[in-house]
Amino acid sequence: MAENTYKVVVVGMGKRGKHHAAAFHANPRFEVVGICDIDTARLDAAANDLGNPQTGTDAEAMVKALQPDVFCFATMPNLRYDLIKLGADHGAKLIAFEKPIALTTTEARRIMDLVRAAGVKTVVSHQHRYGVHYQKVKEVIASGAIGRVHTVYGHATGWMMHMMTHMIDYARWYNGNADAEWVMAQASGKGKFSDVHASPDYIAGFIQFANGVRGIIETGAGAPDVPEVDYWWRKCRIGAQGTDGFAEVLTGGGWRAVTKAGVFSGEGCMNYDLDMPPYIADMARWLDDDSAVHPCNIEEAYKGFEIMMGFCRSVVEGGQIALPLGDGPAEIEALEAAMPDKPVLLSTPENRKEYPDAVKR
Repeated sequence: MAENTYKVVVVGMGKRGKHHAAAFHANPRFEVVGICDIDTARLDAAANDLGNPQTGTDAEAMVKALQPDVFCFATMPNLRYDLIKLGADHGAKLIAFEKPIALTTTEARRIMDLVRAAGVKTVVSHQHRYGVHYQKVKEVIASGAIGRVHTVYGHATGWMMHMMTHMIDYARWYNGNADAEWVMAQASGKGKFSDVHASPDYIAGFIQFANGVRGIIETGAGAPDVPEVDYWWRKCRIGAQGTDGFAEVLTGGGWRAVTKAGVFSGEGCMNYDLDMPPYIADMARWLDDDSAVHPCNIEEAYKGFEIMMGFCRSVVEGGQIALPLGDGPAEIEALEAAMPDKPVLLSTPENRKEYPDAVKR
C-alpha cells in the first residue's frame, strides 16, 4: 500500500522558515506546494531549492487556494493566533510553528481552545531534542544509571522569549514530562523589553514537579557561563541529577555523565541539518497514526509555556505561583511595569555584547 504524500505550505522564508521548508522538501512524504513571505526577494531565492512551489505574499489567499495538509509558519512571536486559525479553518491536518506558543497566557489559552476544538495536530519547534547528544542524555537518565532523579535544570545566556521554553521543555523531558505544581522566580534588567522577543535581561526560577523533582531554570545575562562552548547562542546546559550521579547536555558541546559505572562523555552539537529531518519525519508518523504523537506536540509545549508565564507572574506578584495558571494580566507587560529600573549584573564578560546596559564592574 502506497504511503500518503502530504501537501505543505510554509509561511516565512527567514532562517527558520527555510530550515522547515528544506526539511519538508527533502522528505518524500511531503510536497512543498507553496511558500509565502512579504519579502519577494526571499521567495525568489528559496523557490528553486524547494522544487519551485507556488509563491506569494498573501498567506490567506495561498492557504485558501492550496488547501495544504500541513501548514507551517516561522514568523515573529506577535503572529500566532490568526495564522493558526487560518490553517485550522482551511482543513490543515497538522500545524507546525516556532516557539514561543504566544506572548500571553490568555493568547495561549485561545490557541489551545482553537486547536483542540478543530482536532488539528499541532507541533511547536523544540527540535533540539533530536540532537544525538540530547538523545544520549535521555537514554542515560531513562536507564536508571543516575539513580532516582531529584533535580533537573537548564540554563542559557540567551534571553527568555528566545530560550526559556527550550530549557523547560528538555528539562521536563528528562523528568518524564512530569507536570508542575508551582513555580517561584526573580528577574533583573529591562534592556531586552524593547526586543521583538521582549524579555527581562535575566530571569531565574524554581519548579516543583508533581513527582517531587525540583527544577531550576535560568536564562539571560546572569545565567551561568558554559565555558566549554564557544558559540554564544549555544551556551546552554540541560541535565538531571540523581542519587547515583548526573547526566547533562551542552547544546554546543556534547554530553557527559557520571554514574556508579564510571565517567562518560560524547560529542554532539546543535545542527539544523541533523535535527530537522527526524523532527519532520515524526510529523509524517503522527499524520499516519494518531497514536504516534509527535514529541513536540502543543499539549506538552503549553505546559512548558505555562511554567515560563508562572515565573513572570511570580516576579510581579511575589512568592509561589500555583499551576495550572488562572486568569491574569498580560505577563510581559506586567513584568516590565513591575520591575525596577535597575541594570542587570553579568555572569560573564562575554554577555556584555548582548546586554550593553548591564552594570560595568
